[in-house]
Amino acid sequence: MDLVVEVYRLTTYFPQSENFRLISQITRAAVSVPADIAEGHARATRKGFSNFLAIAKGSAMETETYCMLAQRLGYLTAEQVAPVLNLIVEISKMLTSLRKRLAQ
Repeated sequence: MDLVVEVYRLTTYFPQSENFRLISQITRAAVSVPADIAEGHARATRKGFSNFLAIAKGSAMETETYCMLAQRLGYLTAEQVAPVLNLIVEISKMLTSLRKRLAQ
């Protein structure tokens, strides 16, 4: 959820022309991370949960790509993007670790 809040905060720096383009994509991807974790947790099996964790990790990587793109387009600075990218790395590690535990 922290990732979503940070991404929404970052999108306030985007130009209005990106409202229905990059802003829509980056917020959708960020929101998908905790949503997929929650949906997976509600599944009855470890395999189902693990599958949704993999989807959540994909959404995290998608969010990372959009953040890097926003920086390359000049909408954000490296300093603005760094905390979000660090958070994505942390989330990715947690998701990988949890999937490994579920596989045991």
